[in-house]
Amino acid sequence: MTTQDTRSTQSAEGTDSGESADGTHVTIIGAGLGGLTLARVLHVHGIPATVYEAEASPTARAQGGMLDIHDYNGQLALETAGLTDEFRDLILEGREAIRVLGPDGTLLFDKADDGTGVRPEVLRGELRRMLLDSLPAGTVRWGHKVSGTRTLDAGRHEVTFSDGTTVVTRLLVGADGAWSRVRPLLTAATPEYVGMSFVETYLFDSDTRHPASAKAVGGGSLFALTPGRGILAHRESGGTLHTYVMLSESLEWFAGIDFTDPAAVTARIAKEFDGWAPELTALITDGETAPVLRPLNALPVGHRWDRVPGVTLLGDAAHLSVPNGEGANLAMYDGAELGKALAARPEDVEGALAEYEQAMFTRGAEAAAEGTELHELLYGDKTPHSLIAMFTGGEGDDQTP
Repeated sequence: MTTQDTRSTQSAEGTDSGESADGTHVTIIGAGLGGLTLARVLHVHGIPATVYEAEASPTARAQGGMLDIHDYNGQLALETAGLTDEFRDLILEGREAIRVLGPDGTLLFDKADDGTGVRPEVLRGELRRMLLDSLPAGTVRWGHKVSGTRTLDAGRHEVTFSDGTTVVTRLLVGADGAWSRVRPLLTAATPEYVGMSFVETYLFDSDTRHPASAKAVGGGSLFALTPGRGILAHRESGGTLHTYVMLSESLEWFAGIDFTDPAAVTARIAKEFDGWAPELTALITDGETAPVLRPLNALPVGHRWDRVPGVTLLGDAAHLSVPNGEGANLAMYDGAELGKALAARPEDVEGALAEYEQAMFTRGAEAAAEGTELHELLYGDKTPHSLIAMFTGGEGDDQTP
């Protein structure tokens, strides 16, 4: 393989960190699940990588909530990374349970976790920590926020960080999420708002302090839905309830709410659920963290680009879609497949990247299309019975909320 190791200017931290026998070194932007899975698979195959991450440390911020890791992508990625046993140690038993409630609190659907499911639940932060622990010390360079990228010559690319330092590499991977700084090297496409947002909050020690809400959520996931509105919650470790309030509203509507005033936000969001059962609205009004707005954005379904030497994308940087349970799984699978492709074709990096991208484009488009269908089931005119029909295998067309 002719790919040269990462080179740096203006920064001692960007100096060479070793190379494989064939001279390969991969520069990865973003220490999320996808970027770390890629780094791990490369490490398994003796190919060194450096991961540049904007966050100052592994504990700089909370890493999100629960993830169901699927047997057909996420679990396969972890198997490729040689981390199946470590992953199984992270599984929180019972979290695959599902409950659907009406706005008045009526139980419409209840599925217990009987241990036979194929989508075990883990905490995102714990999964990320497992991946970090599997890498050689110094693989991740923290506190490196990318301010720009540019193409040089002979398939090389330069990455500039906010502190003015730069690295030059012949193999650059953007694993840097929705607002990727690497993506412009490949395409002019940018994410667009899909017309809905989540407002996120938590309840702690719920079994003792919020027993009615804890009972409503049960041991796993709760869905309480009407068209364009929803309260979703998930039991995390212990009695922690993680709530996502979904509203189909414009960005201008949300801009009219002062998110620097948690009490005002809580009151305004709860107003959208007047008349709902108190054990459901308490998931909003009793929230013990400041509400956080999460606008939902997506790239065009089926988005792709022409091959550009020396650079590619994975995960949300490549195929951001509305949340559908596949995002983290696809990112890890992308990382594992890219790592395998590079290891399998050590003398043909461009061929490996082309092979990876063609398969990635297809699976990303399929997942995005399925995500659009899922959001119609969740928030469309026939919810919640359309969702229940999906769970039970029925049609649900003749039922109304």
